[in-house]
Amino acid sequence: MLDIKWIRDNPEAFDAAMRRRGISEPSGVSLIKFDASRREIQTALQEKQERRNSLSKEIGVFKGKGDEAEAEKCMNQVAALKDEMQALEGEEREQGEALDALLAELPNILADDVPDGADESANKIVRDLHDPPAFDFMPKDHVEVGEALGLMDFDTAAKMSGARFVLLSGFLARMERALAAFMLDLHTDEHGYTEVNPPALVRDNALFGTGQLPKFAADLFHTDDDYWLIPTAEVPLTNIIAEKILDEDSLPRRYTAMTWCFRSEAGAAGKDTRGMIRQHQFTKVELVSVVHPDKSEEELERMTGCAEEILIRLGLPYRVVVLCSGDTGFGARRTYDIEVWLPGQDTYREISSCSNCGDFQARRMKARFRPAQGKGTHFVHTLNGSGIAVGRTLVAILENYQRADGSVEVPEALRPYMGGLEVIATDV
Repeated sequence: MLDIKWIRDNPEAFDAAMRRRGISEPSGVSLIKFDASRREIQTALQEKQERRNSLSKEIGVFKGKGDEAEAEKCMNQVAALKDEMQALEGEEREQGEALDALLAELPNILADDVPDGADESANKIVRDLHDPPAFDFMPKDHVEVGEALGLMDFDTAAKMSGARFVLLSGFLARMERALAAFMLDLHTDEHGYTEVNPPALVRDNALFGTGQLPKFAADLFHTDDDYWLIPTAEVPLTNIIAEKILDEDSLPRRYTAMTWCFRSEAGAAGKDTRGMIRQHQFTKVELVSVVHPDKSEEELERMTGCAEEILIRLGLPYRVVVLCSGDTGFGARRTYDIEVWLPGQDTYREISSCSNCGDFQARRMKARFRPAQGKGTHFVHTLNGSGIAVGRTLVAILENYQRADGSVEVPEALRPYMGGLEVIATDV
């Protein structure tokens, strides 16, 4: 959520920031007028409260003098002020809710040096450290590899659940479990994250806090009794600090979790319908950081490096791009995407997004910290990133480690989690 005070003080900068987001006719002036009307009501309320307090004192004075007529006159004025204040309070509440609803629909303000552009074609490569593997045969995509092994079944999953689901079995099911364990161990043992096992069902307030509601309700799954299935563990992990005032000394806080994630893919009709790239249910290891505002850009670089380390240890070729203005998510100030090379598709595909949200989520969640020196409280900064998408990592291994005979080599870093298995083959 954006700061209305900042908009009030910087209307032209606000309009420029929204235009970068593709909002063609932003109106900071309209928001300011709306806010001014609400503030006028607040001022009127304060004045009436002061008058009410003064009259209440006068009632005591008149009663002390035995002047019941003047006391009664003051009491009648107090009663009238009470009615007027109740009406104003209702109006102020309505206008406050309406203003909050308008602010809730606005995206975060991008960092100044985020590249401008309409879509992913304008994203900029930050680093490209690993060369794609060379094959002496035509590489297959993960669907062909997995189905040939007899361990990846889309048809059976579709009979149970419909499109965009998969049934993994045998060593592919074990590899997915192994990948999640490998990632969690690395992030907790070496990167300093605290492992969490959070709920996968949340209420409206949790999704509002991280920015999925109200704007992206169509992308989510909703139950009949008002729960939402989480689209990412970012939601419960970030909400750990909702409505809390933290001590500065407790920052940074870093959390990680492996969860199933659920997305309706409402805006992806006809896109990535083949295979495991875009599914309704998938497994992901998430990273969330809660930091001092002065440290969030530094933390974004750190978090991205933690996600990259997974791919480095698995020996998977990848690159890092910074997203342009038109491709950066609703709640982010800046986002790095890590893209893994998929030889079966002859292209790079996103396997992790790491974002600095600044104080955008903290304002929605009312999450603050108390500085060690000085007075008052300040909003924390929050960051989130995939650390990384387990299913897409499985896809990348199948495509990059495939062999001409249809078998798949198990990356060395993963073998301890696979009981020492070195190769997945049809005869295993």
